[in-house]
Amino acid sequence: MTTHIEAAWAALEELTDPEIPVISLRELGILRDVRQAADGLEVVITPTYSGCPAISQIEDDVQATLARAGIAARIVTQLAPAWTTDWMSEAGKAKLHAYGIAPPHQTPAGSNVVRFIAKPAKAETVTCPHCGSTHTVESSHFGSTACKALYKCLDCQEPFDYFKPY
Repeated sequence: MTTHIEAAWAALEELTDPEIPVISLRELGILRDVRQAADGLEVVITPTYSGCPAISQIEDDVQATLARAGIAARIVTQLAPAWTTDWMSEAGKAKLHAYGIAPPHQTPAGSNVVRFIAKPAKAETVTCPHCGSTHTVESSHFGSTACKALYKCLDCQEPFDYFKPY
């Protein structure tokens, strides 16, 4: 027998991110939990960053998907702990790469510690998702969305987004 929680997970499994339609909210790590609360079912989501402009659309999409499945639930937006690219699934990272977005590197240990004096950033090598070259440069720290940086491959000359690790 399927529970309401299992039915909600099944309904939401393929719901994609509104800004990156090739990756599901679950693969992206935004869809955190489906749980039974005292007053009904709750779906917990965590935005990729607190100012994410797509969070309202994500809430609406989750609500509409559950309604189509006949499931009543409350959406809970949880900001702590903060979302991290470490929550992305390997399948999701592969989908980003196939879509032309360089997936994030592993988040360095201790990177969630607040620092008031910036350390010099170590240049990281970002592989071009088009040709596989590591001969790339950051064109802009902000790409098509604030959670991505714009890069250019110096070999194939193609621009591409890099999903910044958090």
